[in-house]
Amino acid sequence: MAADPVVPEPPPGAEVADLGVAQFPQPGTGPLLRVRGLCAEYDSGERPVIAVDRVDLDVFAGEFVGIVGESGCGKSTLLFAIAQLLSPPASITAGSVEFAGRDLVAMNDRELAPVRWRELSVVMQSAMNALNPVRDLRHQFTDVMRAHGESSAARIDQRSREVMHLVGIDAAHLRSYPHQLSGGMRQRAMIAMALLFTPDLVIMDEPTSALDVVAQRSLMLQIKELQQELGFAVLFVTHDMSLVSHFSDRLMVMYAGQAVEVGQTRAVFDHPSHPYSQGLLDAFPSIHGARTALEGIPGAPPDLGNPPPGCRFQPRCPLAYEPCATVAPDLYEVDGVQSRCLLHSERYRPDRVEGRQ
Repeated sequence: MAADPVVPEPPPGAEVADLGVAQFPQPGTGPLLRVRGLCAEYDSGERPVIAVDRVDLDVFAGEFVGIVGESGCGKSTLLFAIAQLLSPPASITAGSVEFAGRDLVAMNDRELAPVRWRELSVVMQSAMNALNPVRDLRHQFTDVMRAHGESSAARIDQRSREVMHLVGIDAAHLRSYPHQLSGGMRQRAMIAMALLFTPDLVIMDEPTSALDVVAQRSLMLQIKELQQELGFAVLFVTHDMSLVSHFSDRLMVMYAGQAVEVGQTRAVFDHPSHPYSQGLLDAFPSIHGARTALEGIPGAPPDLGNPPPGCRFQPRCPLAYEPCATVAPDLYEVDGVQSRCLLHSERYRPDRVEGRQ
């Protein structure tokens, strides 16, 4: 298998992208993507499986937003619902997805066609499955551009070469088939395809999950550099909190179809306000400080076809107390973040509960 390519150095005098954390929202600007009350479910025949439950999310222009959580928490379903890519038995049952002022949920496929790729693009989890195995990259790039009105072969070839250079792959690989590329190169090729029209928002569904840790970091650096250079926003899904710790501006932690903590990435990492966020942080090692034993989260995620009453994390939570079993928590403001935990409720926090100190 071919080795991942080395990203070329910028030419002399070129401006090097600043990878520092941006501050959002910017004064006087609204969100590029505004999700409100979004619900998505799978029809299982008996009772629906609610994979996304009343999720609110804002993404501002040029922002990098990470979404993390265990497998099965609804991350990918949320992304597919936002991009309007759900297919039966999955469907959106409530809520809105406003992108650049338009509600994507209310648009049909014909209305969505000019938005996809040009303004909003998606990088799938497995490039080997997303790319056509019997067509080389050149033909696949050509199909995308012709579908959006570009008929000049010369312009298609020029743009294809440009985006391949952007992701650090020699344009000669436009003649390559997906199986002839390494995993890292295939993911870069998918990103190149997503950037053919320089969209305002790129949605990425675990693009590093099939890569080793060295290739993961290389790809994440590439994504961040491209984002800073071209100015697009990123909505990035992963189950690995450590992966987005140095790259995302804001973070949403999902559990059992719900957002349980939302805030600036550094705030969530430095002072997690939800027990589930703390559990995820305790589950991966740190290269700094004293050696400590890794602690997993006991139990398993709930059945989304029959979620437990009250707080959905309560059966696994080490801090659970009496109201957690019956009261469904809202998102509460705490130290600049939002946390779905009764510990932060004025009414139900432990010092207010009768019989507890």
